[in-house]
Amino acid sequence: MQILYFAWVRQKVGLAEERLEPPAEVRDVEGLMRWLAGRSPGHAAAFAQADQIRAAVNQEFCGRGQPVAAGDEVAFFPPVTGG
Repeated sequence: MQILYFAWVRQKVGLAEERLEPPAEVRDVEGLMRWLAGRSPGHAAAFAQADQIRAAVNQEFCGRGQPVAAGDEVAFFPPVTGG
């Protein structure tokens, strides 16, 4: 699974992207966020504000209940505002 981080999420995690193999019990975006929060202090800091993070799976905005699977691209970023 390819995980992408943007804006302040990337700053807190300390990575722009990483390729990971989450455990089988990670089945949706919510579970992935919880699992990622346990990976490092930076991940914990980023996902401590989980209600402020948007997600996209395979370049489609989605909710936290969206299923995820091996081979997916999952992106995390703050809410996008227009100008």
